[in-house]
Amino acid sequence: MTPDDLRLLETVGVPSKVAAGRVLIEHGQPGTGLYVIVEGTVIVEAPEGTREFGAGSVIGERALFTPEGRRTARVRALSEVHVVAVDRNQVEQLCAADEAFAQRLADATS
Repeated sequence: MTPDDLRLLETVGVPSKVAAGRVLIEHGQPGTGLYVIVEGTVIVEAPEGTREFGAGSVIGERALFTPEGRRTARVRALSEVHVVAVDRNQVEQLCAADEAFAQRLADATS
């Protein structure tokens, strides 16, 4: 994702703060959208391993590209995290309007 992509997602999403230790995404739940991390750090616990992500990262997008539409990992805030939540419908509209954006978002899932 490019810096412009992140700014676009931030303009259409809803900002919120997440307390340290809180779960943002639970494995197996329906994927209702994605999050852009603006500040703070999260830990992603996935079958393929555990990774930390910080500001400028997009999380939760993988479920938007799977046939089941289910979350593939658990994501928990390691610190207070400022995120922008973008719902599935908004993401689908952005992808339909810009094929290159859709491809960059799909590439971010790998």
